Amino acid sequence: MCTVVVRWAGGAPTRVLALRDELTGRDFDAPGAWWPEFPDVVGGRDRTAGGTWCATRVPTGVTALVLNRPQKPDAEPGAPSRGVLPLLGAVHGEAWPGHVQLNGMASFLLVLAAPDGLVTWDFDGAQLTTTHHPAGTWMVTSGGPEDRKADRFLPAFTAADFPDGWERLVTNEPPQDDPGALVVRHEQDGLVYATVFGELIEAAPGRLHLEHSRRPWTGEPWETLDVS
Repeated sequence: MCTVVVRWAGGAPTRVLALRDELTGRDFDAPGAWWPEFPDVVGGRDRTAGGTWCATRVPTGVTALVLNRPQKPDAEPGAPSRGVLPLLGAVHGEAWPGHVQLNGMASFLLVLAAPDGLVTWDFDGAQLTTTHHPAGTWMVTSGGPEDRKADRFLPAFTAADFPDGWERLVTNEPPQDDPGALVVRHEQDGLVYATVFGELIEAAPGRLHLEHSRRPWTGEPWETLDVS
């Protein structure tokens, strides 16, 4: 995951835009209930490692998302994959750090968007920093403040309606070879790194409405998934 926008306010469903940037040759499955050990969790499944970039626990309305961070790009041998983190966040909430060994893991930012709050954890490969965010509209990115993506796009998301206005903001941005772009595409040494998935999530306890697309910038209709 590389770009996440969250809007939350007490008493309202939590709304999320998640844009996943990845090597185009890395296979993944569209959102579903893929994990028998977590039957009430819905998310897209990475076929390489079996984890996810974004997961929602339907009974609680909690959504957890993981973004790679640059401080420590590679995990040490035997360390857990970052793809397990959204599953643990969705299931265990703010207690997730007690269910995984962080030593040796690659750096990440974990987002926990719940009906009663928004929390992020930034792990630089050594230290885990926790931040609680007040109600409002927030954007976090894989590049962090350095990519200035939030400076460019957050005001527009704050002003736009969800979900149609947020979807229009994505379709107005064709893929660019720019780490600060909303939708990216970069080719090097025969490999293509690009925005491969977009999803709009509206979650409340007991209800999940999800729209998703593998080509979110095209203006083609997004697929819809409702779970209750």
